[in-house]
Amino acid sequence: MSNQTDLLNTLSQAPAGLTLAQLQAQLPDVPRRTAQRWISQLIGAGQITALGAGRARRYFRLRPPTVAEPAATYDAFPDFIPLSPDSRDVLAYVDQPLAARKPVGYQAEFLAQYVPNKTGYLSVTLRRQLHRIGQTSQVAAPAGTYSRAILNRLLIDLSWASSQLEGNTYSRLDTGELIQHGRSAQGKAAIETQMILNHKTAIELLVQNIDAVEFNRFTTMNVHAALAENLLPNPADEGRVRQHAVEIGKSVYRPLSVQQALDDQLDQLLLKANQIADPFEQSFFMLVQLPYLQPFADINKRTSRLMANLPLFRANLCPLTFIGVPEQAYSRAMLGVYEMTRVELLRDVFVWAYERSTQEYLAIRQALAEPDPVRLAWRDLIRQTIHAVVTQPEDDALELVHRCVAQAVPAAEQENVRALILEELRRLHEGVLARYGVRPSEFERWKSGQT
Repeated sequence: MSNQTDLLNTLSQAPAGLTLAQLQAQLPDVPRRTAQRWISQLIGAGQITALGAGRARRYFRLRPPTVAEPAATYDAFPDFIPLSPDSRDVLAYVDQPLAARKPVGYQAEFLAQYVPNKTGYLSVTLRRQLHRIGQTSQVAAPAGTYSRAILNRLLIDLSWASSQLEGNTYSRLDTGELIQHGRSAQGKAAIETQMILNHKTAIELLVQNIDAVEFNRFTTMNVHAALAENLLPNPADEGRVRQHAVEIGKSVYRPLSVQQALDDQLDQLLLKANQIADPFEQSFFMLVQLPYLQPFADINKRTSRLMANLPLFRANLCPLTFIGVPEQAYSRAMLGVYEMTRVELLRDVFVWAYERSTQEYLAIRQALAEPDPVRLAWRDLIRQTIHAVVTQPEDDALELVHRCVAQAVPAAEQENVRALILEELRRLHEGVLARYGVRPSEFERWKSGQT
């Protein structure tokens, strides 16, 4: 019978990963429950990783370095994210040792040369593709309708995935327990628990105040303050432009250190962000420019990931949760921005990440019922007519419905509205009487007259 080693070897031969069904097809003697148990154990041991959800969930082999294979190979950029030739150029440069890369400071022209709605980091074709895959049934609804509808799931997914990119070891299940029930995971550091709870607070701030938040100092500072609570050495740095120099780990980039210059650049950055018309371009702009400026003492990338979701929330598009984004890919993409002011590698990671996010939320999008526009437009008339029919049992119901509809509804829509009212009458029961202002005694009297 096959064992865990056989499962690992099977995954080693599949760079694009395998679903559980594909694994079972190659290891037919392993029961499904056994395969699931092995997978769980191997994920916990850091030997494999999983991307996606449900039947589309794929498993990938993570091999530890050997003597013949240095740690740099184990930490390599994942080969399952497709890259353009330009992105590969960026990757080749940032993969060099630190000593081989040229130290560089903040380049003010990188922001100055960006002209909203003219230059653009994402092509028209690419934006069109992202709109197509990210569209939800609430796209025409008031701003924030979709993000509010999926808030419980969003809080878990975005908090977990964004925290993972910072080295947080909470599992998705543990994150759900913490956010939904307030139960912190056993054996986890307090800083990890705080990080996830801070994400929850910041996401709620954006979603619950979607009509008021925008790309300005107030929103940006308060999102940072929520993410930074109880995590910075100096609490005075929470929600405030930094007053000292910072360094980027494993990078030769040196951000601005003069506070006045930081203030001026932040104002320009937010001004330009507000002028961008396309939500995906806005989102990507914030992912690029906010971490590049490094306006805060720490927690700049986390702030940019949440602010990048603001235009998606407002446009009722699928969120960018960063689920499944490997830290090796994200960190290298950011190095390309920091050290080369080039966005190609981050753009490819962004597109790949968004496609994965939409796959995660596809089932939710299908489950959220789209309101019947006719029922929505005539809801008051429908309720008034049903109330009249039930409370006036001596009148002919069909004649009463026809009369009420004819008095209020244009001729072209009358048939559809009448059909809706008659369907509501057919399904009328005790559990919905309050909707129509009908008392149980009135309902019983009307129902007895129907038999």
